[in-house]
Amino acid sequence: MRHGSQQVSDKTFLTLAAGEGGAGAVAELRAAQRARNRVLVRAVVGEARSAGHPGADLAMRAYGLLAELEGQADEEVERLLRYPAVGAWAWRTYRSLRSGDDSRDDPAQLGALAVVVAVRARVRCRVRLPVRDSTIMLPSLGRLTLPTGAPATVDVEVRPDGDGAELDAGGLTVRVAPPGDRPGWQALRGWSVIPGFDLVVDDLDPYRWPVEGVAEPRLGRERLRAWRAHLDDAWRVLTAHHRHVAEEVSSTVSVLTPVKAPDRGQNSASTREAFGTVAMSDPWHGLGLAATLAHEIQHAKLTALTDVIPLTLPDDGRRYYAPWRDDPRPAYGLLQGSYAYLGVAEFWRRQHRFERDAEAFRARVELARWRRGAYQVTGTLLASGSLNERGEEFVACMRRTLEECAAEPVDDLAEAQALREAERHLDAWRRRNT
Repeated sequence: MRHGSQQVSDKTFLTLAAGEGGAGAVAELRAAQRARNRVLVRAVVGEARSAGHPGADLAMRAYGLLAELEGQADEEVERLLRYPAVGAWAWRTYRSLRSGDDSRDDPAQLGALAVVVAVRARVRCRVRLPVRDSTIMLPSLGRLTLPTGAPATVDVEVRPDGDGAELDAGGLTVRVAPPGDRPGWQALRGWSVIPGFDLVVDDLDPYRWPVEGVAEPRLGRERLRAWRAHLDDAWRVLTAHHRHVAEEVSSTVSVLTPVKAPDRGQNSASTREAFGTVAMSDPWHGLGLAATLAHEIQHAKLTALTDVIPLTLPDDGRRYYAPWRDDPRPAYGLLQGSYAYLGVAEFWRRQHRFERDAEAFRARVELARWRRGAYQVTGTLLASGSLNERGEEFVACMRRTLEECAAEPVDDLAEAQALREAERHLDAWRRRNT
């Protein structure tokens, strides 16, 4: 397989620092993540051999098959390397092999990548794959469930068949393409938001989210329909009033992962391991989901950028107040939060003009609170001594955008409500942490 590195241009760096980016900037970040995943996949094979892992030979054979398939189906290999759970598997497996804790992260799972490419490219092949709890996960496609008592590894044969492909695995034969559930097979589901922007709801892959016990199990049909309805509403909001956010989301996000809701409110997150995934609890309405996507795309952009260009110095143990968190944060966490809430403030700066009555008041409160909070945190960061030279440049540019955001008129009642909420949060934080 090909290997290489990817850089981010100065123009893209400055555009991102201003809080935006667009499709061009995101394309650079996406290329950098894809290059990282290629390196990680090769590193998994090398570490498995060095560690004498039982799955090393299977991983090496799978890697060779992927290299062969790349010559026939380059686009399908690229597509798979962009899939978030593939990057998460490669990252976690590499770390497990390096640390010697390889009890669950099997390098032989690399064979599943070859199977996926073969299915999509309609290439006949046979691959030996590990079995976990009588299942085999094929990233971005779905999950095979074998008969009880299946051996630790089985041969999986891909046979192109009519308009799809059939798999034979350990005595189980299923058609896995075109999509759809069948006995022994659960397909990942999703939809096309617009031509060229397809989303997968990943509620199956064991690598879909790195935090144990947080990911939701498979969604029922009614919940899945509700997710789609809210996403359609959110997309209308973004395309109507937040074109650059819509551009960035459609160019970056490929997977939604359902996670459990907190005791109060909603939950959403992104992670370095799974670039392109937004995890969230059940959305309540389209406007809230649109704001969530505006928030999470900021995290995704900054995470991908800092993989290429570090912005903070090594953690020295100091922790700081963040107006959006209950716990003290290190400098990097503070930077991530302020960048995300810059995006939130900008979202409400545009959106409040289109809301009415109570919704308009709430939108102005959100604008006032988060632009103030993000601006204060940029000051904390610049005074902390925890940023490197590029980090200082980045945060100074963020600060200028927030100064422009502060010029947006907001009525006194909304400003006063935002200030009350901010003060309540700070008081509660002090009681909890001092």
